[in-house]
Amino acid sequence: MTTAGYWILRVEHRLLVHAGQGGGAFFPFAPASALGNPENALYVGEFLGQPCHAIDLDAFPGIPGAEPVPLRAVFTLAGPEAFALAGRAAQLLDWQANHRFCGRCGTPTVRREGELAMGCPGCGLLAYPRLSPAVMVLVRDGERLLLARSPHFKPGVFSALAGFVEPGETLEECAVREVREEVGIEIARLRYFASQPWPFPNSLMVAFFADYAGGTITPQPEEIEAADWFVPGALPLLPEPVSIARRLIDAALAPV
Repeated sequence: MTTAGYWILRVEHRLLVHAGQGGGAFFPFAPASALGNPENALYVGEFLGQPCHAIDLDAFPGIPGAEPVPLRAVFTLAGPEAFALAGRAAQLLDWQANHRFCGRCGTPTVRREGELAMGCPGCGLLAYPRLSPAVMVLVRDGERLLLARSPHFKPGVFSALAGFVEPGETLEECAVREVREEVGIEIARLRYFASQPWPFPNSLMVAFFADYAGGTITPQPEEIEAADWFVPGALPLLPEPVSIARRLIDAALAPV
């Protein structure tokens, strides 16, 4: 690796960026030799037409004007393209770090050439980057929107319902089950909205609209702190624009 390119440098889940600058200056740009030609760097794509690599470090190098920020801040500071690339980098770095040893026999793994796989030279097991699909559902009853809050949310924030897909389950079956489990109601007319990679830590969010089909809101203990119907003129605090949850809610509120 001799050519110069952009670098996503991570230390304990913080990234080194030029936070006060936009455009190509956001991720540090340097030749690999400036970082000691790291052997475990991962190619994660292109940024502004240049190659971009990612690596975990024990400490950040001294780069004038650069500062560490959390991954979520990348969206606000540099926009969706930079956030998507940084999210991909975070997931691949986690995958590499979490599969240094074979999960079957414990042998140290080796990264395979030409594909994203950590291979075991002992038993041949291949470990690919993990994706955890999750379904998000915004339930509507006329103009009313069903929003709920998890105890893990920021104070006052309500969002659409969401949950992970279980083995052997379709996305549609997951949506029905999660809504029923989390708030005790039934839904109908499930309609796909959009999807979003969500690197916290490795989800793929698949968002839907659905219509209310009966039942009384009964929040699931320990999972849902509060849930209720809200009308457009009296909404609670909503998720940040970085999430597909906010896009889903904004789409529901947009004039037809």
